[in-house]
Amino acid sequence: MEINRVFDILDYLKNNSTKTDILNSKETIAPGKKEKKWVSHSVADFVSNVNHISAGLLALGLQKNDMVAIMSANRPEWNFVDFATQQVAMPSVPIFPTVGAPDLKFILDHSQAKAIFISDKSIYQKLLTIMEDLPNLKHIYSFSDIEGVKHISELIAFGKSNFDQAKIDAIKKTISENDLNTLLYTSGTTGHPKGVMISHKGLLSNVKALQNLAPIQSDWRALSFLPLNHVYERVLSTLYLFKGVSIYYAENFETIAENSREIQPQIFVSVPRIFERVLEKIYGAGDKLTGFKKKLFLHSVKLAENYELNGANGMWYELQRKVCDKLVYSKWRDAFGGKVVCIVSGGAALNPKIERVFCCAKITLLQGYGLTETSVAIAANNFGKNNIKFGTVGPVVENVEVKIAEEDGEILMRGPSLMMGYYKNEEATKEAIDKEGWFHTGDVGILVDNKFLKITDRKKELFKTSAGKYISPVAIENKLKECKFIEQCIVIGEGQKFASAIIIPNVVNFKEHCKANGIDWKGNDEMIDSTELTKIINTHVKQINDIHAPYEHLKRCKIINATWTVESGEITPKLSLKRKIIKEKHKETIDLIFGAED
Repeated sequence: MEINRVFDILDYLKNNSTKTDILNSKETIAPGKKEKKWVSHSVADFVSNVNHISAGLLALGLQKNDMVAIMSANRPEWNFVDFATQQVAMPSVPIFPTVGAPDLKFILDHSQAKAIFISDKSIYQKLLTIMEDLPNLKHIYSFSDIEGVKHISELIAFGKSNFDQAKIDAIKKTISENDLNTLLYTSGTTGHPKGVMISHKGLLSNVKALQNLAPIQSDWRALSFLPLNHVYERVLSTLYLFKGVSIYYAENFETIAENSREIQPQIFVSVPRIFERVLEKIYGAGDKLTGFKKKLFLHSVKLAENYELNGANGMWYELQRKVCDKLVYSKWRDAFGGKVVCIVSGGAALNPKIERVFCCAKITLLQGYGLTETSVAIAANNFGKNNIKFGTVGPVVENVEVKIAEEDGEILMRGPSLMMGYYKNEEATKEAIDKEGWFHTGDVGILVDNKFLKITDRKKELFKTSAGKYISPVAIENKLKECKFIEQCIVIGEGQKFASAIIIPNVVNFKEHCKANGIDWKGNDEMIDSTELTKIINTHVKQINDIHAPYEHLKRCKIINATWTVESGEITPKLSLKRKIIKEKHKETIDLIFGAED
């Protein structure tokens, strides 16, 4: 059958799959119990729940083009509601569960959502503070038991008693591939979020373009943990369903490794920070080894960090790699469940060293690139001969056009996956998409070998020193974070004589270092100001300075005791720095850095 609208995937699965575990989550065995087990939903369950929720929404009085919000962590019910709204022409409005009350109020008011589905009590309490300002929001349903809130099972039961398949089918026939499927609000680093309008065609065109990303089979399992309300995980999850892959939702970020070992996935997607942490743990475990085992581990790491594709390092290298694979790399794969075929990285720049290490260990790591507005991938490394190049985001995907602006190197994109525009914001739409239909990404890049797209800078993040020299903070920040004692950092220096950085240390790793070296731990505050940590960080900064131009050198870096989180407002849900807010919060520190005499 032809799949032209996202919800057509459901009909395809219904007719072609008898899977008993298409959607899965780990849930407590009984109320009050700590023990959990995997609970699976079959294709038949999926279809039934979707149809009954659709019927329930219609019976509540919601009509075509009414917006329905979903504010929840990843779980099967998220998909039930999303597909249920799609097939009765009610665009979904996914919202990050961690978004603050002001942004939540703006999104619900701006979209005029008539109903919202939530996952937990903390979200409900947030809603209660703004409900009087949301006259359009008439219905709240929860995926969990919350006192005073209707449970989704009540809506499903309501839909069963008011079920009218003919009515649902009639609405489905009126829906075009060009109709609005979902409204995704960007998490922007400044100002109010913008509502990105994505059509069925927009999302599906990207899914179809990515179907050969890897040799995906219907008997595969995918682990999902990035927020479903972000276009990155949303498109990949739609791809999984399109290919009949079973999706397992991790309990949370802390249980990713445990859940991987339990379900043994073949594929998952993540952001670079997760891979950085995985590598930190691998290297940390190696530091604790002694004797021959440590020598073997260090040799394996050195080998992996210098890996080149397609046997380019020669036969002697490949022979050593084979030995290391048997003794070391196989254990790394076991940490992911032992069956991983590929993992995909997006959302931010990935350090090429990480690509080399993972690929050397036979865990193919594919870096891609895209934006919410391009739903999602503009380019992606993928399986197939000569389709991967380290340090790039891969070839431009099928059916997408890319050109590099001559005047400033900005990446411009055009294609069917491009958004319909910003909701109720024609001015911003015209600013983003020019008269010829090219979307201006705000990223600067080049085409390597006339095939592989390489991101070199972010236009808005570049800053100029008082000497007139441009500095790319992201590139230097990625180098800083290669140090296992640095958790977060921001490079600063706009309009100043030199560049500097504010650094938040990785306290856990430093604590282990102190223990291993017989250094007494005197509490976080005192140890963060310690000579030992300062020496370690300064040594790493010097190494970075040695490989950069003099005007890019970092001076007077300041180590602080802090944590930047989504909840406290310093980073976006996809872990990008909100630079303006961070600079405002740490103004005194910045003044100290640049106010001192040379």
